[in-house]
Amino acid sequence: MRVGSASACPCGSGVSFGGCCGPVLGGEPAPTAERLMRSRYTAFVVGDARHLAASWHPGTRPDDLALDPALRWTGLEIVQAHDGGPDDARGTVEFRATWRRGSERGELHERSRFVRRSGSWWYVDGLEITS
Repeated sequence: MRVGSASACPCGSGVSFGGCCGPVLGGEPAPTAERLMRSRYTAFVVGDARHLAASWHPGTRPDDLALDPALRWTGLEIVQAHDGGPDDARGTVEFRATWRRGSERGELHERSRFVRRSGSWWYVDGLEITS
C-alpha cells in the first residue's frame, strides 16, 4: 500500500503521514517509544520490512522477517504508554491492532518493550495479551 505525504497516517494519530510516521520510516529517529510503535505499525500497513528490521533491537531481531502480503492491518489503538519519553531509557506501549486476511478478521493485543540507545529508540520484544 502506498501512502502520500498529505494522506492521513495509517497509525490513526490524526496527523498526516508526512507529519507523523513518514519521516520515521524515512530514517529520522522517533522521539518516543510510542512514535516508534506507531511507525512500526505503519510499516506493517505499507509493507516496509526494511524499517521493521532497522528499528528492531539487534539482540532480539529475527534473522528473517517475511511479511504476509495477504494480511491487511486495519486499525491501531494505543491502550497505554508507560515511560518511553525523550528523556527515558526504556518504555512500554500496550496496543491493539486489527487485521484481516480475506474473510478472516482478528486483533493483536500486545505490550511491547522499547529501549533507547545513543538517542534512538529500538523495539525489543512484545508480550501478546490474550483474553
